[in-house]
Amino acid sequence: QVQLVESGGGSVQAGGSLRLSCVAYGYPYRLCMGWFRQAPGKEREGVATIMTSDGRTYYADSVKGRFTISQESGKKTLYLQMTSLKPEDTAMYYCAATYSTLCRFDSGFNYWGQGTQVTVSS
Repeated sequence: QVQLVESGGGSVQAGGSLRLSCVAYGYPYRLCMGWFRQAPGKEREGVATIMTSDGRTYYADSVKGRFTISQESGKKTLYLQMTSLKPEDTAMYYCAATYSTLCRFDSGFNYWGQGTQVTVSS
């Protein structure tokens, strides 16, 4: 059983940066992990994914060049470094995991964290 605990959200002005962290407990090898977000009144959307075994990453077009997903295997921790933040990045951000090796947003993520709020003001 994989358990995920996020941290690092907060409030920042447009153009600022934040780093989200997600610690994975019960962490098996070859796990696909990702970040998703959901803004009020909107559907949840994928932000970025990473395959823990080979570091392969995938990003939503809306965050390419601004966000970076990474992992620290020894600490079983996933990160999302967010720069050049925009008000439209405001959302609850969730860490998620799946055993799928395709590792895209529709890859059946079935483990979820509790979420961490990111608010970007203009």
